[in-house]
Amino acid sequence: MPCENWSSETMTPFSIVTIRSAAVSSMRSLLAVVVWATATALGSSGIYAEPSLSSHFADADNTAIVSAGWRIYSENCSSCHGRRLQGQALWQLQDQYAGRRAPAHDASGHTWQHSDEALFQMTKFGRFPGTPLILMSHMPAFEQQLSDGDILAVIAFIKSNWPIGLRASQAMLNPGLKGMPANIGDVPWTLPPNCSASFQNWQQSSR
Repeated sequence: MPCENWSSETMTPFSIVTIRSAAVSSMRSLLAVVVWATATALGSSGIYAEPSLSSHFADADNTAIVSAGWRIYSENCSSCHGRRLQGQALWQLQDQYAGRRAPAHDASGHTWQHSDEALFQMTKFGRFPGTPLILMSHMPAFEQQLSDGDILAVIAFIKSNWPIGLRASQAMLNPGLKGMPANIGDVPWTLPPNCSASFQNWQQSSR
């Protein structure tokens, strides 16, 4: 079944239980390695699935953390990424300024295509892990301005604004599917059309 056709209606109860079981599996570290290797081999899918073996996790279900993240985001990030996470105007335009405009963090952007650890690294150091240092990044590093907890709170706030399908797809990029919405079997949802790498990750981790 094509990835874009996966939803709360097309998934069987067994599939939903499998997702939940995988999310709490004691084999999280091993699964993360398998998922990363698979996603790397399928790099042409368009989702940059970085190795994510760190413990950094942004809990979008913790209302206190999300509330703090909203405040920190408003003070430090909204001037570039938008008060409503909409990004700068024309951020998707491919021209000589491509990459310089701050991208959206809402459902129209690509933030959900990266693991929590990758988003943490990008925010703290201004680049994704494994990015060659010779490549210029226009993302400022917040290592000196924000604590690790502040950064994770911002990421949690961003994730809390995504529809459940995006949150499910993004959780597939985290070790042990961490961050998979608890109510995934109780509400209607669909995965985004370009979730191929996330789906492959789920297939590997649910075996």
